Amino acid sequence: MTAVEVYRELLLEAEQTARLTDVGRAAFGYLALSLDKLRDYNSRMTRWHVQREVVVNTFDSHNFAHRWSYSEMAPLVEGLGYDWAIDQTAKCIEELVDLTRPDIDVRLARKQDVGASLFAGASFIPSTVSVSCRSADSLTQISDASVDAVVMDPPYYDNVMYAELSDFFYVWLKRTAGPVFPELFTRTLTDKENEAVANAAKFRLEEGARGRAARDYQERMAAIFAECRRVLRANGVMTLMFTHKATGAWDALTTGLMEAGFTITASWPINTEAEGSLHIKDKSAANSTIFLVCRPRPVALTSDAVQYWEDVEPQVARAVRKRVGEFQEAGIGGVDLYLASFGPALEEFSKHWPLRRGTPAEKPRALRNKKQQELFAETWDPYAVSPEDALNAARREVKRWRLEQLTHAKTKVELDPLTSWFVLAWDAFRAPVFPYDEALRLARAVGVDLDLEVIGRVAEKKGSDVRIWDSGTRAAKHALGPADGSRAMLDAVHHAAHFARTRTLDAARELLVNAGVSNDPQFFATLEAVLEVLPVGKAFSQVELDGDLGASGSDFDVLENLRRLAFSAQVDFPKQLEMWVEAAGA
Repeated sequence: MTAVEVYRELLLEAEQTARLTDVGRAAFGYLALSLDKLRDYNSRMTRWHVQREVVVNTFDSHNFAHRWSYSEMAPLVEGLGYDWAIDQTAKCIEELVDLTRPDIDVRLARKQDVGASLFAGASFIPSTVSVSCRSADSLTQISDASVDAVVMDPPYYDNVMYAELSDFFYVWLKRTAGPVFPELFTRTLTDKENEAVANAAKFRLEEGARGRAARDYQERMAAIFAECRRVLRANGVMTLMFTHKATGAWDALTTGLMEAGFTITASWPINTEAEGSLHIKDKSAANSTIFLVCRPRPVALTSDAVQYWEDVEPQVARAVRKRVGEFQEAGIGGVDLYLASFGPALEEFSKHWPLRRGTPAEKPRALRNKKQQELFAETWDPYAVSPEDALNAARREVKRWRLEQLTHAKTKVELDPLTSWFVLAWDAFRAPVFPYDEALRLARAVGVDLDLEVIGRVAEKKGSDVRIWDSGTRAAKHALGPADGSRAMLDAVHHAAHFARTRTLDAARELLVNAGVSNDPQFFATLEAVLEVLPVGKAFSQVELDGDLGASGSDFDVLENLRRLAFSAQVDFPKQLEMWVEAAGA
């Protein structure tokens, strides 16, 4: 018999003998969750984690990624399989009991096999806890202004299609927990139509599917936030956690938040992703989640006269500048530094909401297309201001900050726009491939045209992503500009790297001398910045890098050797290399 069949037999016996009490129902519910836990580690999508020597669960990559070579957990090995799954569920129960019954040492009770003590002890009167499963935009069971705090972990825009993934568990839970809790399993599959995610597949038969999905997400989140605003007391607080690289996701969430009557009063970046998580590993992904603290907006503020973005933008920039140094000192870097800056930017922005422009904005490139004009002409307002404006201001301020940090050359000079984009792309994403939309926003921040000046020169567009090139790829594609840096000083650096990789270091040095840049302060600043952001190659890290990372690592190796040979007096030792030196010494 299968585990599910054994479960159903036990359940049928309990029902026939009238022994299915509330405690019994709970026990069968927990057993159903244990079987689901085991199922999570036994599918065509589970894999073997070589370093940790364990089975990795089904959805470590947040999608249905079937594997050619999958692994399974043996169910009957003592201490593993069923034993492990049930123990994991018991551990969760213990943690819940700790919260609701502080008078009981549940671990000791479990060891002594006196589980009945959980239901004894009339002297202890626990607080009332109500658990419900319903839509967050219709909290009809809660009266107005009756809640002190709302704690929310909202859906992350288009990062995870929760309902689609939940079907994997739902169809099995329906066979186990379904007979015990039939009211929770009335549907054939999970509800995907009413889910608050930006799922373009729901609008695949319509024009502008992504735009419609974004609007659908914003409207659903606004309805949820409005309901939270209704139930919160005037002095109540709502905290929510959110992370997404795309400013469009932040714009949708925070627009709904402010339209519902909230203002953001504090923000904190917190590292929440394990370095080895497959859905962030070797990708331009964020490790941090931003916690936003929100309070109901006072009525006096909501009726204030409209303020203008041109007056508020400098205040947003100052708010970001004030905290970006703190974030970096706390160890936040890469794309997470930009995300962390969104918090203080939105704090300041929400104080002045709603806002208008004094001068009209330029029409977005997407709306220059005829079809897009027909779809969104009614919603386009050149004087409108959205949270995305604050996020773009935050990006520009972080850009200025990071370039100051990266170009710590003895003679202070500014990098040209194309070189700035290249340096900041590596600094922010720390990967050769990243989303086109984010590359576009970074290009706007540094003042370069992505399609005309970046794509085809230092990078290429691959689907919805941008792939940044190393010196060898640029040379092979005849994309290197003049070696004298007249178009961009990055060209001089990449010419030198290519010569050093294909010929010798002396040949690279001679090239720079002949090009007239060997004593140019802008070349020194560019070399210094590039050495701070490229991945450290095998020659210095003793770590083998593959593919595009390996090619860019080779650029680092030859450029650092060139610096040591010819420019050590003008260009400082790379700070990022210090940790590799320390690690080797240890």
